[in-house]
Amino acid sequence: MPGLHLGTFDVDATVPMGHAMCGGWIQPATVVDDPLKLRGVILQGADAPIVLAAIDWTGVCNGAYFRFRETIAKAAGTTPERVSLHSVHQHNAPFCEPHANELLKKYGSTILTYDEAFFDKLLERTAAAVKAAANDGRPVDNVRMGNGKVSQVASARRVIGPDGKILFNRTSATKDPVAREAPEGVIDPMLKSITFASGDKPVARLYFYATHPMSYYGDGRVSSDFVGLARAKRDTDEPGVAHIYFTGCAGNVTAGKYNDGEHSTRPILVDRMHAGMVAADAAADAVRQPIESVAWKTQPHTFKANEDFDYDKLLATVADTKNPTVTRNRNAMFCGWLKRLQSNTPILLGRLDINKGSVITLPAETFVEYQLGAQELRPGGFVACAAYGDGGPWYIPLARSFGEGGYEPSVSLVSKSTEPLYRKAIADLLANRG
Repeated sequence: MPGLHLGTFDVDATVPMGHAMCGGWIQPATVVDDPLKLRGVILQGADAPIVLAAIDWTGVCNGAYFRFRETIAKAAGTTPERVSLHSVHQHNAPFCEPHANELLKKYGSTILTYDEAFFDKLLERTAAAVKAAANDGRPVDNVRMGNGKVSQVASARRVIGPDGKILFNRTSATKDPVAREAPEGVIDPMLKSITFASGDKPVARLYFYATHPMSYYGDGRVSSDFVGLARAKRDTDEPGVAHIYFTGCAGNVTAGKYNDGEHSTRPILVDRMHAGMVAADAAADAVRQPIESVAWKTQPHTFKANEDFDYDKLLATVADTKNPTVTRNRNAMFCGWLKRLQSNTPILLGRLDINKGSVITLPAETFVEYQLGAQELRPGGFVACAAYGDGGPWYIPLARSFGEGGYEPSVSLVSKSTEPLYRKAIADLLANRG
């Protein structure tokens, strides 16, 4: 495809000391172990520019997501619908919801979900970096796509007992040896790599893998954790190449089977992730394809609210200063989602086609079965999934999850009837390939 240019940007998204972490309900930032990154690519030459970006934050929700997307779009010379921003979902990192901040300030809380002044300055720096990248795109003429297996990292978060109910919930760090001995469960073990190159020279490598990316957190130590540190090793391996990591549909996937939360375990997980990235890149580099076509498609989808949540009841918990921070801040964020639904503003699912391969972009903490289902719609094809886009809905479980119990459906903001409609939206997104 003649005339295709690719720009890359890399912005420091590290929070200042004292900034809230994970929405304000764990210890705030006290030290930086390694920086948080906002990285992305701008594809120019296929109609209006297309932007894919990933930020090392817990989540960006509703109005904050819109502002980020609009800022990037303006700087890149495109429309917001052609920008897809994804959180990697580390927890020693920010979790942003503007309406929640409004409510918390109104009811006297000093612990907000995020620092608005810092956010505004980050948007300014992001705009400058994106504009520079758009003006400095490099020609790319070939693409490479590959898979690499990641061993002993991902495991099913929800272990179901013989009665059909949750037996164990394997959090990111699981110390219970019985829970750790349970089977690995349903995961997608494959890490996918897409490389854009100019001749023999890789310009950018995009990675996609589905697991919660935390080894330990809640201690105030800012970190991109094991996935970001594996990405940094690839930076060292290949100086001058943009390495960008996207978390797939990991709402019910953690490293809990293989991670005990000890600090000494993090480097082990880093090495396993890095090995998967190297293997995927090697597989990709073995199959170089001239870039023949690039296209972008969106599919609007409107979720219905979880029937168990009522705005006024949630608001009452926010207003009650006797409630702990975690209760007030979470319920304020839930209010932000219900407020957003009143505007009938859909979430945009996206699909980037490069030759015969596709990347689909999905919101929030989508369960891994949706990713596996999407790949089954293209048997033998290449479908990478980037989830944790607009974080407003929180968890997007399966229909059966609500009956199984456990943490995730208890904080899912979508209706119990979501699954068939969401699966159809994903199928529609993947249909009618041009």
